[in-house]
Formats: sequence, C-alpha cells, structure tokens
Amino acid sequence: MARTITREEWLHLAIDALRPEFEKIEFPLPEKLHVSVGFGYGAKRESATILGQCWNSVASEDGTPHIFISPEINNAARVLDVLIHELIHAADDCKSGHKGAFAKAAKALGLTGKMTATVATPELTEKLRDLANGIGPYSHATLYPMGKPLQPKEEPKPETPEDDPEDGPVSSGPKKQGTRMIKVQCSSECECGGYVVRTTAKWIEVGMPVCPFGTVMEVA
Repeated sequence: MARTITREEWLHLAIDALRPEFEKIEFPLPEKLHVSVGFGYGAKRESATILGQCWNSVASEDGTPHIFISPEINNAARVLDVLIHELIHAADDCKSGHKGAFAKAAKALGLTGKMTATVATPELTEKLRDLANGIGPYSHATLYPMGKPLQPKEEPKPETPEDDPEDGPVSSGPKKQGTRMIKVQCSSECECGGYVVRTTAKWIEVGMPVCPFGTVMEVA
C-alpha cells in the first residue's frame, strides 16, 4: 500500500513543479526553501486574514527563506495559489513588498487582484487543479481557529397520525431554513469600504470570498 505523503512533502513537490514557471519569467526560486503548514505570525484573530507568509533569508538561522501556508485552507488549487504568492516573496527575498518586482512577477505568473491579497486568474486556477491532481491528495483537514462553522441541523420528521392517533400531525410553526447563511465581510480599511456578502459553510470551506478589490474577506 502506497504511503500517503505529508503536507510538507506535497508542498515541496509543488515547488519543484513550479520552478520552471519562475525560470520562464526570469525570476528563479532559491535552491533551498523551507515550507510548512502553520499560522502567520502577528495575524489578527489567530490568522483571519493571513493565508500565507514568507520570512526572508535574514530571519532564518540557516539563511533559507521559510514559507507558511495557513491551516485554514485545504482546497488544493487555492493552496497552490497562495503558495505561488509566497514563492514570489521568496524569489525576491521579500525585498519588494507587494510592489515593483513582486507585482510584475505576480501578474506574469497569473495572479490578479489587490497585490496584498492576490487570487489566481481562471486560467491559472485550471492549471493549478491539474497540478494538484498530478501530485495527489493534499492530506490536510481544515483547522478553524474561531470554531467550526455551524452546520444546519437535520430537521426532525413530523409525527404522523399513526404515531399519535389522538392528536394527528404535529406542527411547531414555519419550516426551518435548510441552510444557514453566514455573513462575510471585508475589512473597512480596504478600498471597498467593508463589502458584505452572505454565503454558506459549504462554500466557505472551499475558499473565502474575495471583495471587488481582491481582498480575501472574513466571517463577520
């Protein structure tokens, strides 16, 4: 029986597969990189807005850039999307922030939106799905630092006349809503001014919505 690879092994395989794409745009990756699944340092609300983080070579004892991918995401294509963003920082050793060389490389590789919170274009997303399928399952279960989203409770079956011949069918008011809508909001500091949408836990698990200016939103 084949061994299931760890999350870190999966991420290193992805990095090896992405190296040629960075070579094509003449923005090569460092020969050695550390990559882990973990929360970003200094994140508000445990990591509500930080999906990835890259530390430059100066911060590391062995002089190797270190990337962290948030344990809040497990959608493989989205993980790769975030990984590319952090790999650009690693290739630049975090010198350009989200401007200059970073922005140029991000656009060339297929990232779009606000440079501080990029997302993959539809074309890049398709490529990343194919890459993820080629590597195999991303063996990670989502971690919810603020508590697991509420799941709709199964509606109890109504009683029938056979269950209670005296009273007949029982009704306790309007039928319960099958799916709980969750309010998701962008930061008031974003250019969108605090964009608000409502979605379900099912789609939040796939990936958090993004506002019109490209910022990843959070549960309000």
